[in-house]
Amino acid sequence: MNRSSSGGVLKRAIDVAASATLLAAFSPLLALTALGIALEDGGPVFYRQLRVGVGEKEYSLLKFRSMRVNTRSVDEVGQVRGDHELVTRVGRIIRRLKIDELPQLLNVLAGDMSLVGPRPTVASQVREYDALQRRRLEVRPGMTGWAQVNGNTEVSWKERIELDVWYVDHRSLLLDLRILFRTVLVVLFGERPNPNALQAASHYADSTRRRGR
Repeated sequence: MNRSSSGGVLKRAIDVAASATLLAAFSPLLALTALGIALEDGGPVFYRQLRVGVGEKEYSLLKFRSMRVNTRSVDEVGQVRGDHELVTRVGRIIRRLKIDELPQLLNVLAGDMSLVGPRPTVASQVREYDALQRRRLEVRPGMTGWAQVNGNTEVSWKERIELDVWYVDHRSLLLDLRILFRTVLVVLFGERPNPNALQAASHYADSTRRRGR
């Protein structure tokens, strides 16, 4: 077993152990959140959407519903922040504290996702990827990732994808631990763009394109 594959096995073992432990630890919070969503507007507690994972395999991503039930497409809804017209009162709270993402621990347990990796996107966006952008599909998508701790919704889609590609080529267990730690800081203090990380990712993307990778 080479170093890359052994690192993947270890990461998967950590994902399974951590997601099972966190689901048990957060079970009271999960129940309280579900109750709050149901009481606010009587709609479904969970939101499911087909997302594209590693190797372009689609799976059903699970989240707590933070928006009013609607029939708009992803493109029509656009960039969703806490002040979006479709976000509910409970939704604003759980989005700000990232509680809406906790059901994805079940996706991690099932093997569709990892704790850390590029955030999964929908098939319509994947179809627009160029060769470089498609490289973010080489690893399991994550609940959090390099793009999420370096700006997330405060930076453009293009910048987020470049951050993800940088992560794919620099990933390690140490970097994953760093991302998890910084995710806690994002939850506590909010999202802020990181100019140094953005610049490094942009330069890396440019040089990778020139090399034809």
